[in-house]
Amino acid sequence: MAQKNIKVEASPASRSVKTEPEEATACQEPHKHQFRVKFSPNDTYTIGCVVPRTVLEAIKSSNKYKKMVKGADVNVIIQMGTGDDESIVPTHFPCSCVGDHEVLTISCKSEKVEVAQVQDSNVVYPRDAYSVFYIDTKGGLNAKKKQLFKSGTLKQFKYLCVYGEKGITVAEALKRDGRFTDDLGYFELVNINDKCKTECTDEIDNLDKKKFKICLPRGANMETKDVKQVAIPGQQKPPHVSNNPQRTRETRSVLTLAQQKEISITTAAKETGCSIDSKEVYKLLRKQFPRLKKWMESRFPENSFQKTLRKENFGKIQQSFSEIHQVRLLLELSESVCLLEVPINDPFIMQGTGFVLFDNFVLTNAHLFKYWVDSKLPNWHEDVNITAVFNFEKQDSDKNKINAKVFVGNDKLDYAILKLETESQVPPGLLKRFGPVPLDGAACVVGHPGEGVKKTDPTCIIVKEGREEAVNKNLEDIKEYFITLYAINQAIKNDPCENIYVTYNSFMYHGYSGSPVFDAYGQVFGLHTGGFFYGFPKTEQSVIEFSFPLLTIFENFVDNVKKEGNKNLFKRVEEEAKGNPHLENIIASVVGSKQDRPEELLQGVQGNTADSEEGMELI
Repeated sequence: MAQKNIKVEASPASRSVKTEPEEATACQEPHKHQFRVKFSPNDTYTIGCVVPRTVLEAIKSSNKYKKMVKGADVNVIIQMGTGDDESIVPTHFPCSCVGDHEVLTISCKSEKVEVAQVQDSNVVYPRDAYSVFYIDTKGGLNAKKKQLFKSGTLKQFKYLCVYGEKGITVAEALKRDGRFTDDLGYFELVNINDKCKTECTDEIDNLDKKKFKICLPRGANMETKDVKQVAIPGQQKPPHVSNNPQRTRETRSVLTLAQQKEISITTAAKETGCSIDSKEVYKLLRKQFPRLKKWMESRFPENSFQKTLRKENFGKIQQSFSEIHQVRLLLELSESVCLLEVPINDPFIMQGTGFVLFDNFVLTNAHLFKYWVDSKLPNWHEDVNITAVFNFEKQDSDKNKINAKVFVGNDKLDYAILKLETESQVPPGLLKRFGPVPLDGAACVVGHPGEGVKKTDPTCIIVKEGREEAVNKNLEDIKEYFITLYAINQAIKNDPCENIYVTYNSFMYHGYSGSPVFDAYGQVFGLHTGGFFYGFPKTEQSVIEFSFPLLTIFENFVDNVKKEGNKNLFKRVEEEAKGNPHLENIIASVVGSKQDRPEELLQGVQGNTADSEEGMELI
């Protein structure tokens, strides 16, 4: 056995499958458009918008804005359209509601023209989630003398452009706008074209692209009576008024934040402080599905999405290891990788992979020595002659073979450190290059699979939350064996080290144990250990592979050295770790910095004048 195989067998008698509820995630459609901006009559600039944001945020991305506009945001006026279609939009107007090649004219007044009350202006939806309508700056019936706006400057323009998410009321939209007075009370909107009336308590869904005048009731009694029914954010609603619009808005905010930041809905809900209704989430997702499906089918005809997605993911990983300097560095570092031959019973040999740690120490997997551990023979680690084969890159390579003995190991983290019998002709160690698991997910395993020559395997890290999906994809051709799928996923979840493992897919199995796993920058972060295998219907195929993080292994090793008081070894480890902040931090956390170490602790580490290997933790 040259690789740690965690084998799963599904009981034929098992008939029930318990599934964990999957967390819903939001899909994001492409966002890319352009509009134009005028800072003066003769200067027009193009604004390219590639991320959802407010129109002012998009405009402020232009260097020209900083030169031409000196006032505060609340003093800025953004004009859209000309003639009868002239209107001014709020600064928090969604960029998705600005048409391609629309021209916006920017000016700045000396007084405040807007006091926005939009709490979620950082969340921008696609255009069809909004209703955009226009309010005449001249009041209608009983409103001609009423102060409708916070700034008289606004009456210089024909219309105020107002927007809101579908599902909110007219009163809510005007309240959030920030340009209307707070004491409008009950009012109605009268359509300029057909004179049709809309109450302020009505939803705005059907107002899109229409023009209105604000009209007020005649008597104060009616105003007093009906203003209580107006749903204004921050005010308490009567019991009979539905909370659904508010809940829908909050849910939309959470979904949009999730899609824009590419985070889970639960995380987005925590960030926004909103409470969401799972039924409302699925309702909105189902509502989006037909549009998303149509777009996906147009982009990926004939069910080519999965193929395209896998190709893109693998392409990104290949690109991470395709630049010449990266390839050259990887080849240089791979000189430290060796084939290991562990004698079992003549003529049987266990083979795996290892790599130089520092000096004449080699790191590999502990399970390569399972036969000898199980034998219970005393001092077996002193008797077993291991062979490390360097420079085995072709069958006819001039190989460099060096004998080695087991020095120390740990069964839980499945690592063993060997000590070569000589330090001459040993490649440089990789300890100095130990680092954390990369955030970009790019990884490359270097080892001797199948007892053969040294090979590389670029791959992509599978995060813990994505393991079940990866298993199901890898077993797509046997999905009818649902009990097997369930058993494998449960075995992974129930493994005591599931929170430690770094998981990925690899084409190399036996002989690969003990291989270093590199990131795209030449740091080594993992010790390839094995995979989850299954016995039915394919007996010797792994569905997902894993490694142990090297920083975790290093911490255990340093702790072991500290406990045993091996002065010379500890000193060499400190020297090798110097300059690597990850290793230095681990040493400081386990032993303490030199300034902080108590004298008795220093004596405990340094008191042994000889290299004591007795008592060191063996496998």
